[in-house]
Amino acid sequence: MTDNLYPKLLAPAQLGDISLENRVVMAPMTRSRAGEGDVATDLIAEYYGQRASAGLIISEASQISPQGKGYPRTPGIFSAEQVAGWRKVTERVHSEGGRIFLQLWHVGRLSHSSVQLGGQLPVAPSAIASDGQIYTPTGLQNFETPRALETTEICAVVDDFRQAAVNAKEAGFDGVEIHAANGYIIDQFLRDGTNQRTDGYGGSIENRCRFLKEVVEAVIPVFGAGRTGVRLSPVFATFSMSDSDPVATFGYAAELLGKLGVAYLHVIQLGDEGFDYGALRAKFGGTYIANGGYSAQSAEQAIVSGEADFVAFGTPFIANPDLVARFRTNAE
Repeated sequence: MTDNLYPKLLAPAQLGDISLENRVVMAPMTRSRAGEGDVATDLIAEYYGQRASAGLIISEASQISPQGKGYPRTPGIFSAEQVAGWRKVTERVHSEGGRIFLQLWHVGRLSHSSVQLGGQLPVAPSAIASDGQIYTPTGLQNFETPRALETTEICAVVDDFRQAAVNAKEAGFDGVEIHAANGYIIDQFLRDGTNQRTDGYGGSIENRCRFLKEVVEAVIPVFGAGRTGVRLSPVFATFSMSDSDPVATFGYAAELLGKLGVAYLHVIQLGDEGFDYGALRAKFGGTYIANGGYSAQSAEQAIVSGEADFVAFGTPFIANPDLVARFRTNAE
């Protein structure tokens, strides 16, 4: 079999400021495999190096600060040791001809005092706990009610995102993806189910999108807009996430991101809830990465039809480091 089987999916393409070998994106997947000090290890470098034939790898989420940590053994990007660990990863991926972005992560309320410095409570836009449990160093525990960030504290979290991008650049990444999805801190600010603030970061859709806007504006100068992406998940409902009008909320966010000129919008498209992802893409107006159970066949069709520009694959990459080669040869 040849590339003609999936001529769009496997063709070289431009993503922002970067030329990619194909339109296959490796989605970020949390792995909890970091070493002491939440440092990326040689094994992590091997893992990503094996998957470097993806047009673009988006790394597992990496906490931007000690406060941003949620789960044990997830890699960070705030210490010199963590930067050095990630540099081994980027060097390995680049030696294999690949491209890799780091996903910038702050979990907000989806943390636990057992992994926070000094046993402090996790922080969030509002003091509203998530249902469910979190895996901690001592096993599963219920999520705690977080502490609502003071208005004066928010700028420090924004700067943590900026500094994390600086560190990612030092570690050799080709760009960064801002994690604004999956119920983590930016998503918590966006949705009125988790954001009940009465200051300039709460209430109206514009106010709830303010934190996202400030984070993106802080990160863009580091890599440039053409190497800065954003991930959203409009109908993600895990961790008690909800919004009274996701079409309006995420439509506004997508339009905002389009105006800021980010390299791409990466959207988790879940199920058949009636959400119009085509309209969301139109609001954004730029390069769109679709994510959500695609096969090579459905990904090719999505690109041909204009539904997406690139397609992200998660689960298939776990057991198939050579996924692109398998697509190319139509292998099992």
